[in-house]
Amino acid sequence: MAELKRPPLALRAAPDAGPPVTEAKPPAMDEAAAVAALAALAQPMRLRVFRALVGAGPAGLTPGTLAATLGLPPSSLSFHLKELVHAGLAQAERQGRHLLYRPAVGRMNALLAYLTDHCCHGEPCGLVPTPPSRCC
Repeated sequence: MAELKRPPLALRAAPDAGPPVTEAKPPAMDEAAAVAALAALAQPMRLRVFRALVGAGPAGLTPGTLAATLGLPPSSLSFHLKELVHAGLAQAERQGRHLLYRPAVGRMNALLAYLTDHCCHGEPCGLVPTPPSRCC
């Protein structure tokens, strides 16, 4: 009797969740996109918002939770979230009456890859590659 091979646990869908979702590899980042992403992160409060989103991972956060966590007025938070979405570093999804913001981890990783792409003229320089993120 032939044994059925099951996909690895990480690729199996939850019983009622539909087919498994796989994130497509983001396209390589170009200079203009890298500058836009870095400019979006070059403001201290916006960097805190992005780090909070990364900490939440794929579960994301609502603006109310973010505002309470960071002590930001809703209008300021809205401005910072808009800039992160515009730079491609965050994604907004409507769930009923609420918005849910998630980090664009693929885009973040593309930025890191762009910044380290030609490190040390291809020679070993002591950089230790970081393992892929477990959360996303």
